[in-house]
Formats: sequence, structure tokens, C-alpha cells
Amino acid sequence: MAYRYLKFLDQVLPNYRHVAKYHDYARVASKGGSIRVPLASPKVIGVVNSRGNRSHQEDFYGFATLSLNPEELRLSVKRAHGIDWNPDPVGEVLARQVLFVGIYDGHGGSAVAQYLRQELHGLFESVDKALIPELFEWIKEIGGYFKRFKGGAITPWIEGNNDEEMTLEARATLAFFEVDKNLSADNSAQSCGATASVAILQSLDAPATPFFSADKLALTVAHCGDTRVLLCSVNNGQVFPMTETHHADAHVESIRLRRMMGSSLITDSFGESRWMGALANTRCLGDLRYKRFGVTPEPEVRKKLLEGKNWAFIVLVSDGISSILSDAEIVDLARGASDPKSAADRILAFSEELGGDDNATAIVVPLAGWGKVVGPDRTKDLREYRRRQAVGSERQRRM
Repeated sequence: MAYRYLKFLDQVLPNYRHVAKYHDYARVASKGGSIRVPLASPKVIGVVNSRGNRSHQEDFYGFATLSLNPEELRLSVKRAHGIDWNPDPVGEVLARQVLFVGIYDGHGGSAVAQYLRQELHGLFESVDKALIPELFEWIKEIGGYFKRFKGGAITPWIEGNNDEEMTLEARATLAFFEVDKNLSADNSAQSCGATASVAILQSLDAPATPFFSADKLALTVAHCGDTRVLLCSVNNGQVFPMTETHHADAHVESIRLRRMMGSSLITDSFGESRWMGALANTRCLGDLRYKRFGVTPEPEVRKKLLEGKNWAFIVLVSDGISSILSDAEIVDLARGASDPKSAADRILAFSEELGGDDNATAIVVPLAGWGKVVGPDRTKDLREYRRRQAVGSERQRRM
């Protein structure tokens, strides 16, 4: 699919080229210049990915350091947090560096989720505001729900005469819509889709520090669907969710859809709600046949300014885990681990112990407060009770 996408670009955008600057390592300042820290190290980013009992793996993920325009990053921080960050003391290379972490949960097939794994980080880095006018024309051609779509975060650049830099929110919106536009050249994306959560971490320290030791960080989360992004505080392991589930019966989504489309929510015999009788998620990438009925790729974007020492880690999980474990259980399982990989392993192992059989992914990103969580493990007794209840039950068939 990725090869067809590249061929598609060659055919319809012959003058558009981007030299990728993203990397699988983080540059860390040193006395001699900088050193490279591999992101895939279990002590840097911890990842675990399981097929469960399903016949196919439809969960995928990706992480990289991107190189973005420092002026765009400065503008984003100022608008979101009121801070006038100065990139000059940081240096050209490190001022451009942000961490990108994405988790993708496919449905109806793995094609869209695999595409996101291969392409989204590069697309996020490469999209340019010059693409917006043509993209918006394509969006309006979808019709239905999008006849009244105004553009959201990309609205200021629809006419093509705005020289102002984009913000990260606009970049995320542009990138997510570009995914659908590119996928429209592939028939498999008509009935196949994926939910996605992307976390962007930018160090605001000068001299520059990496995300895992930064004193001050800007976190931006772009989200569609039911994947989860959670922050764990060093103060009693309190959980701060950065995402909400985009199901048709969720408050925000029900208002959005009913205002634009009326009611097309159907509840099946299991009591689960489906939009158009088919989809659990009302925001996703792909599922192109449902776009005109309001299934949008427009991400919900949330931002938070972090004092690194006050936060232990960020964890991203697919619904194969979040449908089994509460947010508090997820972070409590991770908080005492020796390294991020062990933390991710703990989360997956316990969800499987309770009978989870779906595709499941957990990603743990350490922050400056790693290993410094204080206070009791508040879900320990609950987890022990759930473990005892699962013993010998049909739900423990995976053990």
C-alpha cells in the first residue's frame, strides 16, 4: 500500500518532494556537540504489541524524532500556553527536534493501520500549508456532513493567501486529512479504517534536554477514536487523561453528529452503539465510505504544559487494553517498573491474565519524574480481587 501511495504522489504531485529529516533516535546535547540515543531502547521508550487470540494483527505503532520549523513551534507554545519560547539559545538542530509517538488500532482489516505506521510520522513532518486549498476542495467534494465543514484548525489557510506559520494543531489536522485524501486512491480504505492517537513532545529547556529529562515540556495530543493517552503524576500516581473516546453515544460526539446529521445511532443486541449500524468510532482514518455521514478524520487536539519532574511517564494503549483495565490500573501497573519496557509488559500481561483476547498495544514514554511516584498503589487490592475472580473462569482461557 505504501508503494502505491508513493506512485500516486509521483502521478498527481510531480513537483512535490520532501527530504525526510525524521530519525529513530533523539539527539542529546553534549560537550562535544551531541550524542544519539536510540528511541527503541527499552530504557527510552517501552513498547509491547500482541495479537491476542485474533487471527490478524491490526494494532500498530510508530515513533520518531521529527524536524519542525522552530517558528511554528514557538507560535504553538505561545498560543497554547502564553510562553514566548526563544529557540535561538537552543541551536538550529535541537530547536527543531520534537518526539512523535503514535498508536494505531485498525478495524475491518490492517491496511490503514499499517499505512499509518509507515507514513504518518513522515507526513506529519512534511505537510505544508500550501496543500490546504486543494485539500479543502477535496473535503468539500465528499459532500454530506462536509458540505457544512468550515475547516477547523486549517481554516486560516483555505484561501491560500495567509503567510502566517501553522500551529501544531493545524499541522495535525492537515496531516490527518491528508491521510484520508491519499488513501482515497486505494479501494481497501473504503471499508477499512484505524483509530489513532499521536503525542508530540517538545522540550522547552535551554540548553536543550531530551524529553525523558526535560524540566519543561509542551505536550500536544492529536486523537481520533478510542485509543488512549494517559499522563501519570509523581503525586500519588494520579492519572490525567489526554484523550476521550470518540463513540457516537459520547457527549461531544453525539452533539456534533446530531447537529450536522440527525440521528443514525443504532444499538445492537449486545447493547453496543454503532453509528450507521456499523462503526463504533465516529472519528477515524480510512472508512471512506462513511465519511459523508460524519465519520471525520479531524483530530481532537489537546495541549498541556508539563513540569517534567512532576510527571513520571506517558502511556498510550489501544482498546484491547483500555477495554479491560481502568486508567488508574494501567498507570499503577507501570509505576513500579524498572524501565519503560518492563512497564509496558506489566500492563499487557495483566490484561491478558484477566482474559483480554483482542489485539493489544502499550507504549510507555518516561519523563523526568520516572521512578519517583510517591503514595500507595491505590488499585492493588482491586487488581488482586480481579485476578482471583478470573482464576478458573472462561475469561482466563489465554493462560
